[in-house]
Amino acid sequence: MAHPKSRISKQRKRKRRTHKKLTVPQVATCKTTGEAHLYHRAYEVDGDLYYRGKVLVKSEEDED
Repeated sequence: MAHPKSRISKQRKRKRRTHKKLTVPQVATCKTTGEAHLYHRAYEVDGDLYYRGKVLVKSEEDED
């Protein structure tokens, strides 16, 4: 079974792991609804599904 020839120090291990970070997602504000949402994602406002400021799917309550 494979195992390291010598022990890796804490400092060396932590140097390697410094690049593993979460990035903050970009949040946009819709000009139509004023709702904050993630870029390139559809978002829901009052049961309607919006994307790029346009209604994709109307809620069933509005259609009745």
